[in-house]
Amino acid sequence: MKRILSLTTVFAICGTFLFAQNAIDLQVQLDKASGKISPHMWGIFFEDINMGADGGIYAELVKNRSFEFDHPMMGWKRLGNVPEGTFLIVNDGRRKGNPRSLKIHKAADIKIGLQNEGFRGMGVKQGNDYEFSLLYRQASPDMQVKVELLNEDDKVIGTAALLLSQGASWQTGSVTFTSLETSPKGKLNVWFEGAGDVEADMLSLFPKDTWKGRSKGLRKDMVQLLADMNPDFLRFPGGCIVEGRDLANRFQWKKTVGPIEERELIINRWNTEFNHRLTPDYFQTFGLGFYEYFLLAEDIGAEAVPILNCGMACQFNTGEVVPLDELDEYVQDALDLIEFANGDTSTPWGKLRAEMGHPEPFYLKMLGVGNENWGPQYIERLAVFQKILQEKHPEIEIIASSGTDPEGERFEFLDGKLRAMNIDIVDEHYYRPPAWFLSSADRYDDYDRNGPKIFAGEYASHTTRPNGPGRSTWEAALSEAAFLTGLERNGDVVTMASYAPLFGHVDGWQWSPDLIWVDNLNVYGTPSYHVQKLYSLHKGTDILPVKRDGQNVTGQDSLYASAVYDANTKDLIIKLVNYNDQPIDANFQLDTKRKINGDATKITLANESLDVANSLEEPLKIQPQTTQVTYKGKTIKDTFLPYSFTVIKVPVK
Repeated sequence: MKRILSLTTVFAICGTFLFAQNAIDLQVQLDKASGKISPHMWGIFFEDINMGADGGIYAELVKNRSFEFDHPMMGWKRLGNVPEGTFLIVNDGRRKGNPRSLKIHKAADIKIGLQNEGFRGMGVKQGNDYEFSLLYRQASPDMQVKVELLNEDDKVIGTAALLLSQGASWQTGSVTFTSLETSPKGKLNVWFEGAGDVEADMLSLFPKDTWKGRSKGLRKDMVQLLADMNPDFLRFPGGCIVEGRDLANRFQWKKTVGPIEERELIINRWNTEFNHRLTPDYFQTFGLGFYEYFLLAEDIGAEAVPILNCGMACQFNTGEVVPLDELDEYVQDALDLIEFANGDTSTPWGKLRAEMGHPEPFYLKMLGVGNENWGPQYIERLAVFQKILQEKHPEIEIIASSGTDPEGERFEFLDGKLRAMNIDIVDEHYYRPPAWFLSSADRYDDYDRNGPKIFAGEYASHTTRPNGPGRSTWEAALSEAAFLTGLERNGDVVTMASYAPLFGHVDGWQWSPDLIWVDNLNVYGTPSYHVQKLYSLHKGTDILPVKRDGQNVTGQDSLYASAVYDANTKDLIIKLVNYNDQPIDANFQLDTKRKINGDATKITLANESLDVANSLEEPLKIQPQTTQVTYKGKTIKDTFLPYSFTVIKVPVK
């Protein structure tokens, strides 16, 4: 029986055939590098948004462990028939950073306790060990703490007991036990057995299986996805939390170092930022503080890039500013941070770093002053920082804000002022629809090579409004891949680039899309994650011109291309984005006297539907596909799939 094709199908097949037969010729100037790729080109932007730190990468499972939330018992529920006066919140102003504690008075041995709900539940895994700990002081003996781990059906899946010692001073108690089941929405019961009086604080539950096995450390699976990117830098702690809704709630790094129990909690500014995503239980405990940020950067081989408040609160909120004659405290914070990161252990802040476990310096090289600040008031304050930092620490490069948008009157004002100041690095941000990213692939082709370097500090392609229920679709990621060819082609001017925000918790987000999504037990990278990871893993050292009819490949026939040479591995690396719904044939003519090893690696991200996205159910729906290919001579001939981003790595002799 003959198969009869419809006329539409015939035209579609013929169109594809004809399209694929019209091979496009591109020239790669392998022997004529146009510049050097920045050594810290591709990195990570971290902000505690979307439960990125508490309830996220910081592995603490207990919410409001120190009773310091605005409502001291938020996250806790009383268990048993509790007589009046049995549980009292005590506020002792003599305790640095953490004045509140819970006083338990039991005249008789009755069964009473507390239950903690965790951060949208507690994610626990079968067979894993968990450490419960607390600070306490007990006036009289005989009190014991019994802990129970419950699953979402209130079944006990782990238990342990801890006998409390008598003493007038605060002491630490801890016990480790094993979870008998996996539960994504577990809870913790803490029973106080016996009679007497005890004060308790810092009631905590951590998995023992943390990143690098550090006690009370970071969630291993989330850090692993960062390490897998091989990032060049880690920018922290944000983001708008640097500024705060007002200056009283700005990020103050000095309050995030030293003993964990002395770090002063503050409300997270994303707590009430969006009326449709109110998160009243979102606070910053600073268990993940500046020391831990520096340590994380070191762990994953990234340069630490801290950003400090410049004396201005978020201009979308209160817009508070510190008078110029009262800016000394803010500038001193910057000087002391450099000492904390790089200073000798004989210095006060270098000594604290050593006491925390890191006598060697962190070798800080860059420092951001302000985040998304704008206007003449920002320039005035930045000038004060610049003068003093250049005098005292000329080795530190200063990163300055170009505001919230990549164009417009605000951007033009700042760009002109920052260039006149000879600032080291200008931080540009782009939250735009895919069309903007596609049309801006040539944005830096004509930037002044003798002016400031550029930090693409926050980029993300949005298919919906930034604070709506957006997804990181393949359409968004592919448009970013096209834009990044322009960043790579101008890697001598664009010195750094990072997607933002980094993490989103499916049960606690405020802003989307995000690079990586998590729940209490799982984590996955979006298509945008895989795009930047491919750039980061195939960075190269030298920029190679890729031309089509003498022009950079910046969207002609919806194609985008860049190329680099890696002097360390002796590889030519070509990146091509095909933003067409049809495959294309392309011939890369290699202008070189060197020999090409025909055996190459081809890595492809592709999907014929621009609307698809990864998810918890299908975390690898879009992922790189790697094949080994052979090219002959000095022409790389290949076919590139519809809506695809392809990396070709060819050894060069």
